[in-house]
Amino acid sequence: MNYEWDFLVVFRHFDFLLQGAVGTLKLAGMSMTIALPLGLMLAIVRILRVPVLSLLSVIYIDLFRASASLILIFWFFFAFPILIHVDFGPFTAASLALGLQAAAYLAEVYRSGILSIGRGQWDAARALGMGYLLAMRYVILPQAIRRVVPVIFTRLVDLLKTTSLAAAISYDELVHHAQRLSSDTFRPIETFTVVALMFFVTIFTCSQLTRRLERHLARSD
Repeated sequence: MNYEWDFLVVFRHFDFLLQGAVGTLKLAGMSMTIALPLGLMLAIVRILRVPVLSLLSVIYIDLFRASASLILIFWFFFAFPILIHVDFGPFTAASLALGLQAAAYLAEVYRSGILSIGRGQWDAARALGMGYLLAMRYVILPQAIRRVVPVIFTRLVDLLKTTSLAAAISYDELVHHAQRLSSDTFRPIETFTVVALMFFVTIFTCSQLTRRLERHLARSD
């Protein structure tokens, strides 16, 4: 079969794809805003081992880690608004689904970082008169987060890739715009090739920055 490639058709509408890319970055940014602090809170609650709260934290983490991202997006878009009687737009539903799931993964990352800190650091903090919370805030967490920063960035890169699933609920992100453009131009191969390259450049750049940061932190240690 002879196929005539024509990328000019796609590049003539490249601004439309860029609008989708902006939507992808907005979704990734909002999901990260939800995931970063919530993941840290879940990790601390689990480590504290307060009977009820710790159990709820474990259930949350296991539930969201074992759930498919696409199913969560559908659930928050269709089912959750029925339960709370509030209509969610695609952006809100996708942000909650991806952000809450990413928080479950980040909770385990934070927890591993906290548990990696030696017992001597806790003893030193207590010798200075610090209680548990003060020691956690000023001594343990700064060291723990520093150790897991590269892993956190890796999880955030994975989150950026997962945002493409929001096209399933017609959120105006990059893949959704690509679907519309390919339908209008009848050039799906060229359209999704360009989109794949856009994702590759973005994710490769983030990966390289993560590696540089990891090397910098290793030298600092």
